[in-house]
Amino acid sequence: MTECLLCDVELLTKPSWKTLLALDDEMVLCRECLSEFKLSNQQIENPTLKKVTSLYEYNDAMRDYLHQYKFLQDIALAKVFKYELHNVLKSKTNIIPIPMHPNRKVKRTFSHVEELLKCARISYSDVLEKKDDETMGKKSKIERLALAPLFRLKPEVVIKNESYMLIDDIYTTGTTLRHAAALLIEAGAREVEAVTLIRARLND
Repeated sequence: MTECLLCDVELLTKPSWKTLLALDDEMVLCRECLSEFKLSNQQIENPTLKKVTSLYEYNDAMRDYLHQYKFLQDIALAKVFKYELHNVLKSKTNIIPIPMHPNRKVKRTFSHVEELLKCARISYSDVLEKKDDETMGKKSKIERLALAPLFRLKPEVVIKNESYMLIDDIYTTGTTLRHAAALLIEAGAREVEAVTLIRARLND
């Protein structure tokens, strides 16, 4: 018996040879839970980032999902949006996840952005290091804008004159992505885009 990862209701699936070989679309949520997520497909442009594409809006369902996934450490939930992420990123190159600070990664036991990419079967390059251990959610918009550089390149990393794609779980003011993009451009990147799972706003 397979259960919805969010509400534990039994999922009515019919096994097939494709399922047994892990070639079929794996159901991990029930239709009711899936329907609670609101598609966004919003694209934002600014001088640092050529384009930011967000797949979903931040609502009550997404808040509950993030809480269970990130803070209750339910790593199985990384599978929920794997097909959507795979479809958006499958033709992209030079994919870079926004990293966690090492101390926070030890506390949470896994990198939530990297796990999303692994479940989506998307290759990525681990080239950035987070310098600040504080979370963006604790800072006001003014405090975010005044931040010193948040990232540094890992030793011996070479950034080519090519396009790069940053991946993060949530876009609010864009401060985190702009800091990462500015560092990549300064290091030689031709342009930087980004994809986030969620688009949120400070008053959400």
